[in-house]
Amino acid sequence: MKAFPVLSTPAPQLEAARHRQAFMLLRTVFVIAPILFGLDKFTNLLTDWTMYLAPVATSVVPLPAQTIMYIVGVVEIVAGVVVAVRPRIGSAIVALWLLGIIINLLVLGSFYDVALRDFGLLVGALALNRLSPAPLSTHKAA
Repeated sequence: MKAFPVLSTPAPQLEAARHRQAFMLLRTVFVIAPILFGLDKFTNLLTDWTMYLAPVATSVVPLPAQTIMYIVGVVEIVAGVVVAVRPRIGSAIVALWLLGIIINLLVLGSFYDVALRDFGLLVGALALNRLSPAPLSTHKAA
């Protein structure tokens, strides 16, 4: 009689596999989504992104709203690339970026549903950060 592979796999290996799967799912999403959303800041195919920008932003940064969105797009693309190559650092950048977006939406006084969604994404970015491998220590214990 054959045993099921899952039943014959030691528990630590299963935990490591689950950890790796969760890490890869989150990493993939936080690479692809920021890059796609960042690229869309230049095309506005998904939406007119300027409507999500609080007017106080254009008073603090004296640039047209669309120019600010171009800058936002570049930051999002860079954040996605950083998640791809350094997930621990990139996920922290994405989490802070999402916090900024949430604050902007709260200041705007609308799109609370988007702010709540972005809070969920922020929690996902923090989870990715916790699942990301720790950097290798360059110092040896004495």
